[in-house]
Amino acid sequence: MTAAAFSPADAHLLLGQLALNTGGAAQGQAPDWFRRAARSGDARAFTMLGRCYDQGWGVDADPAQAAACFRRAADLGDAWGLFNLADLYAQGRGVPQNYAAAADLYAQAARKGLNKALNMLGLLHEEGRGVPLNPTAAREFFVAAADSGDCWGCFNHARMLIADGNSDAALPWLEQALTCGFPAFYQAMASALKDSADPRLQALRHRAAALTGERG
Repeated sequence: MTAAAFSPADAHLLLGQLALNTGGAAQGQAPDWFRRAARSGDARAFTMLGRCYDQGWGVDADPAQAAACFRRAADLGDAWGLFNLADLYAQGRGVPQNYAAAADLYAQAARKGLNKALNMLGLLHEEGRGVPLNPTAAREFFVAAADSGDCWGCFNHARMLIADGNSDAALPWLEQALTCGFPAFYQAMASALKDSADPRLQALRHRAAALTGERG
């Protein structure tokens, strides 16, 4: 981005993110910076302000206010705004629980290239929530998410392969998941593999646990 292309909203977003990263008392300044960016109609700013209300970063947690911010971002076409609003509908936080609305929003986010939305669509089709129960479609969404580098997509694709009795094919996807995950994911992966009798999966469980700082 050139200096000429760096807008005031970009500056306000950067300052807000720096406040979040600094933490502590500085975190309380983040919402104000995001509000300043939002005054220009920047979709990213509404998403970040929604995250502040969702997570209680610098403000009291307020799921309803988070939903309002995410909805504004979604209306402006922001993929993360669509995804985060979908999460709230799926969880029934700040809005009435509505899996059909969540599925529609995840689909919109996926069409904008957000690979995490593909994994969520896979889960909804696997469970028949908001969409018809369709294990075949679920697998296709998991494969698409995995191919695009989403750690949960990799894991869920591998999970389906293991359920098919094809652990050999699952192992590379679990290996890939370890390269693109995050602490909460590694903890979940370690927990999911805990009861496996396959020593190769147990080895992956120990590696996942190690990435969280826990003992395998």
